[in-house]
Amino acid sequence: MSAPALGATGRVGAGRPAHADHPARNPVRELLRHSGLLTARSVRSLLRQPAYAAITLIQPVIWLLLFGQLFRSVIHIPGFHADNGSYLEFITPGVILMTALFSSGWAGTGYIEDMDRGVMDRLLSSPVRRGAMMIGSLAYQALTTALQTLIVFAIAYAAGARFAGGVAGIAMTLLAAVLMAIVIASLSNAIALLVRQQEALIGISQFIVLPLQFLSSAIMDTRLSPGWVRHVARYNPVDWAVVASRQALSSGTQWGAVLPRLGFLMLLAAAMAWLATRAFRAYQRSA
Repeated sequence: MSAPALGATGRVGAGRPAHADHPARNPVRELLRHSGLLTARSVRSLLRQPAYAAITLIQPVIWLLLFGQLFRSVIHIPGFHADNGSYLEFITPGVILMTALFSSGWAGTGYIEDMDRGVMDRLLSSPVRRGAMMIGSLAYQALTTALQTLIVFAIAYAAGARFAGGVAGIAMTLLAAVLMAIVIASLSNAIALLVRQQEALIGISQFIVLPLQFLSSAIMDTRLSPGWVRHVARYNPVDWAVVASRQALSSGTQWGAVLPRLGFLMLLAAAMAWLATRAFRAYQRSA
């Protein structure tokens, strides 16, 4: 529903957005407040679905413990380089990034559910700031990714993994996972706003997420992969995040390998958020 319909609701006058009637309001403060309210709405929605919340936490646990045991002997393959010692320690950053990938890949389903239930129309006819509708979605994904990351770390420690990078390494891994979640969630939101179909969104998300995962060093050292995989991995943002996290968690961290990759991820997150915002405007014009 586009902006001219606002006047028909009776909540604002003459088809103008509500914030236009109150020029004295601080737009930044209002944007932050609305973003916080919409983020809290998403959190409450998650808490009302404990089964879904449990699955999102159980899945990375299975990956961590199953893969950690199933492939633990691969570190003895000549050419495999595990900075942190065991395969469990090698795979922990990979599982964290895989969790962020799959969780944020579903971000757009929230928009589609809102469209199907008419919630999107009600939001667009309310005084809520349009930017807050995108920021709230991305903030929710960042929040859940941060929580999942800390839980995976706790389980890895309980299983015997130790990371020489300490608190700084964990903080860098947390940052990499959140940035990756914002990149994928922005893309998922943009696709949802353009295709407006749950099935199409799921198919496209899987088509993007799975290659990003397997063409990275998330579960295997790419130095043991074919040459073309190593070449592709250099341009894969998932590999940037995994390598930066693994380096930050290792002893003798090479910050020259960490900071540039995190910088590229920040730029990519900003670009994808801008793309999602453009898709939102396109949706408003066509709704």
